[in-house]
Amino acid sequence: MKTLTFLFALLTANFAFTQVIDERDDSFIMENNKNLIKIDIKEPFMQVAVKGCNHFEPASFEGGAAAYKEILSKYMYTYLNSDFYTLSGDFTFTLTIDAMGKVVDVTGEPKVLKSEVFFDDMQYIVRRIKKNWKPAMCNGEPVKSEMKLKMNFSSLSADI
Repeated sequence: MKTLTFLFALLTANFAFTQVIDERDDSFIMENNKNLIKIDIKEPFMQVAVKGCNHFEPASFEGGAAAYKEILSKYMYTYLNSDFYTLSGDFTFTLTIDAMGKVVDVTGEPKVLKSEVFFDDMQYIVRRIKKNWKPAMCNGEPVKSEMKLKMNFSSLSADI
């Protein structure tokens, strides 16, 4: 009987300390020699509507926001040069998409110490993505539009 009680207590303790897999964090962490970076790109992306448009269709990426988030994450992992800055916080990037579906400008906010280098890196990364967006449509005509992309960026640096 003691053995059975012990096994039951062991089984109960095992279930009490298990982790729930469904509550995972979709952000990704990358590290190189000196830096640890965590990036969490928020969905959905916000489309800025065009003024004076009766029938507006927002710009879209082939495969949707999840596909763009995956490509952007991969490119950030490959091309982000975080040796020059240590930043932490929420950032908003505005992607200007022309009537042909190409990203022609990327701006970032808020401006903090060393954020300009990060914003330059992000502009380079976004322009490296070769797939075009489907442009926004206003009354059936393609128009220039802006897409807002929010992310939480945290970086730590250590001298080795």
